[in-house]
Amino acid sequence: MGVSGSGKTTVAALLSAALGCQFQEGDALHSAANVRKMHGGTALTDADRLPWLHAIAGEIDGWRARGQSGVLTCSALKRSYRDIVIDDRPGVALVYLRGSHDLIRRRMAARYEHFMPLALLDSQFATLEEPTPDEQPITVDVSLHPADIVTTIVHQLELRDAIATAPHRLSEART
Repeated sequence: MGVSGSGKTTVAALLSAALGCQFQEGDALHSAANVRKMHGGTALTDADRLPWLHAIAGEIDGWRARGQSGVLTCSALKRSYRDIVIDDRPGVALVYLRGSHDLIRRRMAARYEHFMPLALLDSQFATLEEPTPDEQPITVDVSLHPADIVTTIVHQLELRDAIATAPHRLSEART
């Protein structure tokens, strides 16, 4: 998750390759009407986003039903959006790509053929509710090289897995 221009697509594609799992660009799940609005410089409302967020949650549910894992990009700027996407889905990890307004602005100004115009960056930052500790986010600074961001995320996921399985391993060692 993160604002437009934070590197979600680049990092997610690299991360899914590193993990050997599915990849889904969340923006591809937007309705044509939402894409037209954003391309025209109009920020989406919560009502505009709701079907999109449910489509993202549905994608995650589909992977889980098939016993698959994946990496899915989604701005998920508000806690209420993340509540829909993550909800009560054990094993879903939230990765927050955090960057300064200045860095993100420079990145967005340099990219071409993306439907999200630079003019909407301020509204993205105004809407952003950074994840709180109870959401247990993996927060990574986007000023790092994308490969280093992926390495950091993989390491954090491995640590979480080790911690989650530690009580089980401890009880096995005692028997």
